[in-house]
Amino acid sequence: MYRWYVVNTYSGHENKVKQNLEHRAQSLNQRRAVRQVVVPTETVTEMKDNQKTSVEKRTMPGYVLVNMELNDDSWQLVKGTPGVTGFVGAGTKPVPLSQPEVDRILHHGAPAGGGPALKSQVEFSLGESVKVTSGPLSDFDGEIVDVNADQQKLKVLVDIFERQVPVELSFDQVKKID
Repeated sequence: MYRWYVVNTYSGHENKVKQNLEHRAQSLNQRRAVRQVVVPTETVTEMKDNQKTSVEKRTMPGYVLVNMELNDDSWQLVKGTPGVTGFVGAGTKPVPLSQPEVDRILHHGAPAGGGPALKSQVEFSLGESVKVTSGPLSDFDGEIVDVNADQQKLKVLVDIFERQVPVELSFDQVKKID
């Protein structure tokens, strides 16, 4: 029976372990035992030099998911792969992931439309000064009074007509003032 197992790897070597494991399964005629090897990633939007760029980030650094039928041969195949430090589990027996865990890891933050979720990796903190870059309040300066990272929104006090007015803005509508 095919189940998902978590394999511990050297951090930063996840893609190499995936390639090695797929190659070893092919060359040792174990392709039937190992169905799929996945490095869990998500697409995040980063601001660099005031430009938005989409970047693939690993959601579980140091780990690879393997959908396989566990037997002695497939266990040896995975354990003997360069870069693999072992299976995740209690004792010597690997523990398979439950289906809700697999869904949560593989479809991490996927929106209802089915496409990959885009997360912004901009760090904002309370009391920080920002400049509004788009919308009707563009070029106004303000101070952050609330950060909602889940919805990627900020509440900013903007000086309008010598009064501080709270305005809700998205992360991509502001930039930090140095």
